Amino acid sequence: MIAEVWKCLTPALADVLSRVRAEAGAVVDLGAGSGRGVRVICDALPQAPVLAVEPSAAMRAVLLARVHEDGELRERVTVIPGDCVSVDWPDGVRAVVALNMIGHLPPEQRRALWARAARHLAPGGLLVLNVSPPFVPVEVERVRMARVIIGELEYEGWASARPTGADEITWRMEYGVLRQGRPLAGTSVEYRWWVAAEEALAAEVAEAGLVLHRVGDPELGLCVVERVEEMSTPVG
Repeated sequence: MIAEVWKCLTPALADVLSRVRAEAGAVVDLGAGSGRGVRVICDALPQAPVLAVEPSAAMRAVLLARVHEDGELRERVTVIPGDCVSVDWPDGVRAVVALNMIGHLPPEQRRALWARAARHLAPGGLLVLNVSPPFVPVEVERVRMARVIIGELEYEGWASARPTGADEITWRMEYGVLRQGRPLAGTSVEYRWWVAAEEALAAEVAEAGLVLHRVGDPELGLCVVERVEEMSTPVG
């Protein structure tokens, strides 16, 4: 259901990664999900080993299937169960990709992520993330986020959110399977999401001796984090 989003993210992420000045080192993909970003990373940075970190067993199953069916990915990609807090990074990381996952981290874990990036990024390395609304705790009315038809079945995803704290909301995601308009199956899940405006994230990053700046199409919300003295010319 996230395929439509990746139509725009794919070229934008590839462009950012093509400008990484570090010439060696692994790439860490945090919250790798089903592996759409892994393919982009491997194409943009040939020969770079990739550590694909994903805490969800269901997502890892799809990710492993995607990696296994491609001979090149099998040689370069290591799928690791865990999250950005529990998994060790190698020294001299060439790049860190953290797309669609920063909101999963409470403020103290975000600060730990920035500190880890400051310690482990190779000279000329960077961390790329995206930020998206809401940036303050607000009610988000229920809306269909995706609809996919596969064979005779229709798959739908709906999203809504409610404020549940001073800097957090709780998302409710509902998924349904229909055949000729009749529901066959459905499930829902709720999870906490910590909101933060770009200015707040930039202040946190600065505490770790790093700088955050926007890149590319503003609607995608892509940002790059790197050392202040290594700050590159913004992309796009």
